[in-house]
Amino acid sequence: MQSINLMAPAGSWESLQAAIKSGADSVYLGINQFNMRANTSKSFNINDLDKIVALCKEKKVECYLVLNTLVYDAEINNLKEICKLAKKADMDAVIVSDWAAVNIARDHDLKVHISTQANISNLETVKFYAKYCDVIILARELSLKQIAHICSEITKQHICDPEGQLIKIEVFVHGALCVSIAGKCYMSLALFNQSANRGACIQPCRRSYTVTDDQTGDQLKIDNKYVMSPADLCTIGMIDKLILAGVSVFKIEGRGRSSEYVYKVTKAYREAIDSVIDGTYSEERIKNWIKSLKSVYNRNFWQNGYYLGHKLGKWADSYGSQSSLKKLYAGKVTNYFKKSKIVELVIEDNTIKLGDKIIVTGLTTGYSDTLVKSIFKDDKPVKIADKGSTVTIPYPETIRRNDKVYVLRKRTEPFNP
Repeated sequence: MQSINLMAPAGSWESLQAAIKSGADSVYLGINQFNMRANTSKSFNINDLDKIVALCKEKKVECYLVLNTLVYDAEINNLKEICKLAKKADMDAVIVSDWAAVNIARDHDLKVHISTQANISNLETVKFYAKYCDVIILARELSLKQIAHICSEITKQHICDPEGQLIKIEVFVHGALCVSIAGKCYMSLALFNQSANRGACIQPCRRSYTVTDDQTGDQLKIDNKYVMSPADLCTIGMIDKLILAGVSVFKIEGRGRSSEYVYKVTKAYREAIDSVIDGTYSEERIKNWIKSLKSVYNRNFWQNGYYLGHKLGKWADSYGSQSSLKKLYAGKVTNYFKKSKIVELVIEDNTIKLGDKIIVTGLTTGYSDTLVKSIFKDDKPVKIADKGSTVTIPYPETIRRNDKVYVLRKRTEPFNP
C-alpha cells in the first residue's frame, strides 16, 4: 500500500495548530497575496513564513505555500521575492497554477505542486506537468475510475517528477465544491468586480435566486432557490476506494474555516485512513465520523462527489452552515494552573452550565475541548457560570491566558458565521 499524505488547511495560527494536533501529515496555507482564499481566510503574511516552517519541522509536518492565483506582469517581481523568501524559510513546496509561478518557483529551486486550478483531467496532461512538479492535484470533476486509470498508468509508464520519483496524485476529499469547473468562475467578477481567480471571490453563487420568465413575468418552479450552491464534498465513506485507486495525497478544503472545523475534519479523516490500513474501517465507524463532521460547518454533504461517476445533483438547500451544533462565545482564559489542571476564566457572554461542552482556541493552543463536570465560583461549587462572573473549571489539557472559550449548543436553525 502506498504512503498516504493527509493534507489539512491552515488559514490562521489557530487552524495551523489544530491541523498539527489532529494528525495532519502536511498543511497548506496562503499569505496575503497570490492565494485563492485571500479574502476568506485570516491569511498569514510573508514575515510569518520562518516561524510557520519552524513549527511544522518541529512537529514533523510538511508545509506548502499556496500561490495559485492568476499573476499579472506588474506582480512578477513581487512573486519572485515571495518565492525567494519561501526558499529561504525552507518551505517544502509551493502550490501553483499560473505558468509564471511554475517557472519562478523552479528558478528558486522550490518543489512545485500543480493546483486543481490547472484542471488536469487526463494522462497526457499529467505527463506534460510531470516534467515540472512532483505532485499533481487533479480536477475535482473526475470519477474514481478516471483517477484510478491515471494512477495505474503512472506506475506502468513510469511517469516521474524531475527528481526521478513517480509523480504523485492528489485529490480533494472533503469541503466546499464550486459550481464552476475547477473553480474557474467569473460570476463574482461580472457582478461585483471581485475575481475568484484572483482570490477575491465573494461567492454570489451561494445566495438564493428566483428564476423569472422575462416575457411573461412568471416565476419558474425549481427544486430550491440555491441552484448554484453545491453541497459540500464528503468522501469519508469511500476512503478505502481512493486508497486502492492509487491516490497519494488526500486534501481537505477549508482555509476560511475555524480551528474547530480543521481539528474535527482532519481527525475524522486521519482515523479513517488509519482504519483502512489496520483493517478496522467499517460502516459503524463511518456513521460516527459523519456525525462528527456534521457538527461543524457544512452545507449538507454530497457523499462521494463526482468520484462515483454521478453528475452534480446535490445542492445546498439554505444559506450558510447546516452544522448540528453552534458555537457561542463565552469568555476568555485568565489563568491556567498546570499542577491542578484547573482553568480560570471570565464569562463575557452567554453562560456555561454543568454538562456543557466547551471549546478553547488560541494561537498556540489551536483547538481543545472538554465536558464541564464541575464549576467553582469563589471556591464554592455552582451549577451555572453567568455572564460577568469569574469561575474555575477542571481542564485536562494545558491552555493559555487570553485563549478564547466557546460553549456548544444544539442548533435550531442554519447560520452563516
